[in-house]
Amino acid sequence: MAVSHPERVVFPDDGITKQDVADYYHAVMARFLPEVEGRPTSIFRFPEGLAKPGFFQKHPMPGLHDTGHVRLREESGQLDDYLCPGNASAIIELVQFGTIEFHPWAARADALEQPDYLVFDLDPGYGVPWRDVIEAARLIRDRLGKVSLRSFVRTTGGKGLHVLVPLHATCRWEDARHFSSAFAHSLADERPQAFTAKSAMEGRTGRIFIDYLRNTRGATSVASWSLRARAGAPVAVPLRWQDLGRCTSGHAFDIGSASRRMARLRSDPWEGFSTMRQGLETAMGHYPPMKT
Repeated sequence: MAVSHPERVVFPDDGITKQDVADYYHAVMARFLPEVEGRPTSIFRFPEGLAKPGFFQKHPMPGLHDTGHVRLREESGQLDDYLCPGNASAIIELVQFGTIEFHPWAARADALEQPDYLVFDLDPGYGVPWRDVIEAARLIRDRLGKVSLRSFVRTTGGKGLHVLVPLHATCRWEDARHFSSAFAHSLADERPQAFTAKSAMEGRTGRIFIDYLRNTRGATSVASWSLRARAGAPVAVPLRWQDLGRCTSGHAFDIGSASRRMARLRSDPWEGFSTMRQGLETAMGHYPPMKT
């Protein structure tokens, strides 16, 4: 896929160029595009590569021709346009503008008030061994299963893991926020030496922060198969639960190994995710909204 200045080095520690980034997204497009297609999506841009500061962007910029947008009402009440990629050409166009990371909403543009998945972001503090992060993800999977919610796991391309829960289209942001908060705080209260549900950096050493705050209207999380803007060009990769034990870190996959994994896949590791619709009614009976 052609881009201007293809020789520009984007990951200076690794010699990875802008053309390499475009080629990567082209290689994984069949599985990556459904992650962002038709969703408001924030992007992390590095027009000059990682050697210079990058910036997050959620609104369209001049010069876009293939990338769509959606007009939505922000929490302030103001109407504004948000990036909303709809096809492969849009993805490559955004790469042309220096995009490395893609962070979609958990709702589609045609159903902005109905989140269709939850995200629990497991962010390990200093000193937490990787095996504890794996066990935390499995514990969350099992707890969710007890309230009839099936979940899926991915590496983040950073330190941790994401556990995602597909939702029925009738779920509301308020329900997603209340349940995820109650669930995370319940686990943190039960095992305070292992977990925290508080976003403050103090007190995180030796514990895993269960970040439920992405389950609010307007919040985003990194898409499966998205590159991360970090040395080594790591990738957020969806896994089968049975494969998690063989994963060595949250950044176990990079631009090369993720492409090879994609080529070897014979079935979707998240088979059923996009069509699975689960309600929160039973779960909220076990984890009622917290009193404020």
